[in-house]
Amino acid sequence: MSDLSLRLASPADRPAVERLWLMFRHDMSEFGGPLPNPDGTFRSDRLDHAFSRPGWAPYLLTSGDSPAGFAFVRALDGPARVLNSFFVVRGARRNGVGLRAAQEIVARHPGSWEIAFQDANTAAVRFWRRVATEIAGDAWTEERRGVPDRPDLPPDVWISFTAPGGSPG
Repeated sequence: MSDLSLRLASPADRPAVERLWLMFRHDMSEFGGPLPNPDGTFRSDRLDHAFSRPGWAPYLLTSGDSPAGFAFVRALDGPARVLNSFFVVRGARRNGVGLRAAQEIVARHPGSWEIAFQDANTAAVRFWRRVATEIAGDAWTEERRGVPDRPDLPPDVWISFTAPGGSPG
């Protein structure tokens, strides 16, 4: 996918991101995520925050005219940026698209980063360890943290690293 493009999503992009969100939440339901609401939608507070709250940035990944994924970054106004949600459609996976997108997002916001994922999602475990290594070499850490207000869930895995570049923020 040499025509990969990543841009800050605008309000006009929101309908496409909302559709991608449904695919993302569907994929995550395999790893202990909730089932859809009675109307077939999923909880969308992170999606809403990405488009409306200060300190958040929604990104849209495209291939030509087709949406290929999204990423939500939060805590841009805090000490460490958090890659809150990250999704690449299945047809665009396994060819470096996700790695390139993650690297580009991190490069746009140098400084401290944290990324969470679930141990049960073995593809995510491999992917995020590779991203951290590509960006920070061996200067990254990994820890398990409980999910806030969800003692019934296994802890999330959090990777932390510092992206080179200008000053944080």
